[in-house]
Amino acid sequence: MRTLQETNEDKLSVLAFPCNQFGAQEPGTNEEIFEFATTKFDVNFPMFAKIEVNGDGACELYEFLTQAQADEEGNAAIAWNFTKFLVNGEGEVVARFSPKVSPEEIGAQLPALLD
Repeated sequence: MRTLQETNEDKLSVLAFPCNQFGAQEPGTNEEIFEFATTKFDVNFPMFAKIEVNGDGACELYEFLTQAQADEEGNAAIAWNFTKFLVNGEGEVVARFSPKVSPEEIGAQLPALLD
């Protein structure tokens, strides 16, 4: 995602929302998660506080995103970490990408999705 942010910074902003609902992959504090992401992966985009993306505790942003764009199987719920959404300048969700879709694959689709 870092490269996607760097190569498209005039067209998009990558935003990260850590979540511990998937295999307890984000058990640390917000500070620990940020330290890990910046030292291990050289993250160059905003990282927000840890949130929940599914269930009764889901944050409003993810309620909006998942209601606007279901996954490829028609499910609204986030199935696993690293699900990605593309939101245009008008605040419309124009795409949802599964965790398996790489930043390079997203980058290849950006011209068609952003124009």
